Amino acid sequence: MPAEAEPVRPSPSGAAPLAGVRVIEVSLLGPGAVGTHLADLGAEVIKVEPPGKPGKPGDPTRYLTNSGAGFFAAFNRNKKSVILDIETDAGLAGARQLVAGADVFIENFRPGGLDAKGLGYQALSAGNPRLIYCSLKGFLPGPYENRTALDEVVQMM
Repeated sequence: MPAEAEPVRPSPSGAAPLAGVRVIEVSLLGPGAVGTHLADLGAEVIKVEPPGKPGKPGDPTRYLTNSGAGFFAAFNRNKKSVILDIETDAGLAGARQLVAGADVFIENFRPGGLDAKGLGYQALSAGNPRLIYCSLKGFLPGPYENRTALDEVVQMM
C-alpha cells in the first residue's frame, strides 16, 4: 500500500504565497487574467482603468451585458482599481508614481504603444530597476505583430 501523501500546509505565517508583492496592471480584456491569478495568490494588484465615457467610468468591460455579463468581475476579482487617463500628463505622472513602488508591471498595449507614452520597459525600469515588466501581446514580432489579437481571432487562425 503506498504511503499517504503529506497534506499541503500553509506557510507558518499564514500569508498567501505572493503577499507583499505589488502589481500594476494596465490591460483590457483577457490578458488581465494574469493579474487575476497573481491577485488570487495574494499579490496586491492595482488595475489602471481608462476614464471611460460619461456615466460609464473605467474599463468598458464593466458594462458588458448578455453573454459578456460577469466578464469584468471574473477577470478582476481580488484587484484594486484606479482610473487614470494615461493620455494626459497628470495620468502618466500618476501611473509612473504607482510603478515606482511596484514589483511587477503588466500591460497589453500594441507594440510600442506604451513606449511612446514613456511607460515602456526602458523608461519604467530606469526609475525602478527591480521592476518585472510583463508585456502581453497576442502575436510575437513578425507579420502579425500589429494585428488585434482577440481570443476568437487567435483561435480561428
